[in-house]
Amino acid sequence: MKITDWAIEDRPREKLLHKGASSLSDAELLAILIGSGNLQETAVQLSQRILHSVDNNLNALGKLSVNDLISSFKGIGEAKAVTIAAALELGKRRRGCEPVQRLVVQESRAAYSLFYPLLCDLPYEELWIALLNRANRVIEKVKISQGGVGETHADIRLILKAAIQSLAASIILCHNHPSGVTQPSAQDDALTQRLKQAVQLVDIRLLDHIIISDDRFYSYTDEGRL
Repeated sequence: MKITDWAIEDRPREKLLHKGASSLSDAELLAILIGSGNLQETAVQLSQRILHSVDNNLNALGKLSVNDLISSFKGIGEAKAVTIAAALELGKRRRGCEPVQRLVVQESRAAYSLFYPLLCDLPYEELWIALLNRANRVIEKVKISQGGVGETHADIRLILKAAIQSLAASIILCHNHPSGVTQPSAQDDALTQRLKQAVQLVDIRLLDHIIISDDRFYSYTDEGRL
């Protein structure tokens, strides 16, 4: 059978998309790299044979040259051999890299510093969120919307979607006031309460809503409003 004849959930690419890369065997990962096999073997079968030749040891596979791969395995041409070599080299280099240290945000000043470079000089409003894990480390910052001089539109659904996809434990909301006034508007208050109620339904906390203006900021948490 060709891989295209397999059940969708068993195909390497689809399996990676639905279950994650860790669910795939070494042969399945290698099959994604080479893309296709030969007239006698699927990409997975060819990958299994390549791995078997090095006793299923990825370090040993990394020692094979591009010419070794081309001359030893039918169905492996220069492009596929180069792809395998490049992937193994990336894996080697990754081991030598330091883990990414995510910024910790535990108070309003840190949240202000996180967003200030993004919003300080804008002549119009933008709405951003910071998504945090359970240790209050920033997973990512996401721009939600951009508006005019006086206000910006906030779609609660977009905020929830970003938070759920990132498996965030908490959210910090932030927008700017180009007017120079940090005092929240009635619309800001309504948004804060709507978002607080919405995220509670999916077990996510709204840690703060920061309003930035020039070198000042307003924090709903500091003011006891969250």
